[in-house]
Amino acid sequence: MDIEVNSLADLPAVAQQLSDFAGSQKVFIFEGDMGAGKTTFIKNFCKYLGVDDVVSSPTYSIVNEYESPNGSVFHFDFYRIKDIHEAYDLGYEEYFYGGGVCLIEWPERVEELLPEKHIKVEINVQDVNRRLFRFSKV
Repeated sequence: MDIEVNSLADLPAVAQQLSDFAGSQKVFIFEGDMGAGKTTFIKNFCKYLGVDDVVSSPTYSIVNEYESPNGSVFHFDFYRIKDIHEAYDLGYEEYFYGGGVCLIEWPERVEELLPEKHIKVEINVQDVNRRLFRFSKV
């Protein structure tokens, strides 16, 4: 599924479309260049999921946990991990297979640990204001 986004005002509708596309799937990986808007979109998706907390990038903590009306939401940023053992030390299995929603930035750094089934969200920069979102079921 491809969606063209022309402004930040489009993101709440894209968040709803992602939720509809995902169905009962709870693990999402986000791919895109630095500055493509992954965290900005995740903030909108968390709001759609009913998270009331301020959502921020877990760049240094690796994972932030939020509560929604339907349970826990875990936001991961694996950009700064040095090796896969950091994900093991974090206890990734409890997060990835524990039933909460997992939103994973820089998934290529932990690719071998990702659940077999997940939703892939690719964000491609078209120009300063335009992005192309591509959703796929893996």
